[in-house]
Parts: sequence; C-alpha cells; structure tokens
Amino acid sequence: MDENQPYTIVELEQGTREWLSWREEGLGASDAPAVMGENPWKSPARLLKEKIEGCRFKPNAAMSRGIALEPVARARYETLFGVEVPAACLQSTRYDWLRASVDGLAPDGSLVIEIKCGNKVYSLTSETGEAPRYYYGQLQHILAVTGLDSIDFWCYLPFMPEVHVVVGRDEPYIERMLEEEYRFWKNVISGRNSPR
Repeated sequence: MDENQPYTIVELEQGTREWLSWREEGLGASDAPAVMGENPWKSPARLLKEKIEGCRFKPNAAMSRGIALEPVARARYETLFGVEVPAACLQSTRYDWLRASVDGLAPDGSLVIEIKCGNKVYSLTSETGEAPRYYYGQLQHILAVTGLDSIDFWCYLPFMPEVHVVVGRDEPYIERMLEEEYRFWKNVISGRNSPR
C-alpha cells in the first residue's frame, strides 16, 4: 500500500448488512451536513442519538428511486466522459473513523463523483449551476477522504439533460469540518460507553 495514499478501499458492497456495520463504526459523507448543522432534515443531536443507539436505515420513496436510478446515471456519466467510475467504500488512513461510500471513483483515484437523482436537487442545480448548500458538507467530506481537489456533482433524471457541476476543494471548510467531526465522533464513543 502507498504510504501517501489518503485512504484504503474497503471491499464492501454498498447497501449490504456488512456495509451498514462498517458505516456504524465511523462517520460517512452523508453524516457531514448534520454534524455541521447544515442538514435541514436532521439535527446534530438526532444524528448523535442514531450513532449511539444504532439506527435501521430505511430509505424513503425518493431515496429508493435514487438508488434504483444510480446505475443508469453512472453509466451515462461513463459514456459521456469515457471513464469508468465504479462505486467504492473508502476509509481514511489518517482517521480510522473517517469514511465515505462514494458513488463513483476512477480506477486510478484521480476522479470522484457524487450522483443525485432527485427532482428537487435536479431542479435547484440546473437553475443555479451549483450544488445545493445542504450537500456541501457531504462533498467536502468526500474530498477530505480522497485528498482530491474537486468532485463531480452529477444530477440525472430520465429523459432530461444531465447536469454536471464541478465542486472545488474548500480547505478552510475541511479543516473546520474535521475538527467538528472529530469532536462529534468522540461524543459518539463516549455515549456508547456510558450506561443507558
């Protein structure tokens, strides 16, 4: 293994029981917006409770549709850009608890993508030309794990033109986020070790 590589690839299939167990032992990219107080649907306190007590992941209808469309969206990206980007599970070599289940990673690690297939995110991104702010932490978390300078934000809906936005690395934000996530993870461990 390359000592300078910022992550290891964990051979897990996303969505499996083993993957869920792995996710529970750290903070993933989708946790970052809640940790940073930027998730309009989940507070830091609710995420902390879920991480301490364990939470059965139950996708809602929109999430299930997104999961079903993701392979199609990925294939479309691969066709248009001429690069394979299989999904991957990544674990930081710097922080054991820092993890990311990415929607697509080039085999040489030079490119990472985040796929969104929802109506609202598609509409917002196509109107503004930017990824919605409530996904910013998720995207920067992936960049923190991968060490890359940018991530491709790829919005896909059937029969609509794809929307592609390149989101750059925000080092001051990442530094602040890693401090917040480290404190948050210590609280998770403390909470798990406390008698309930």
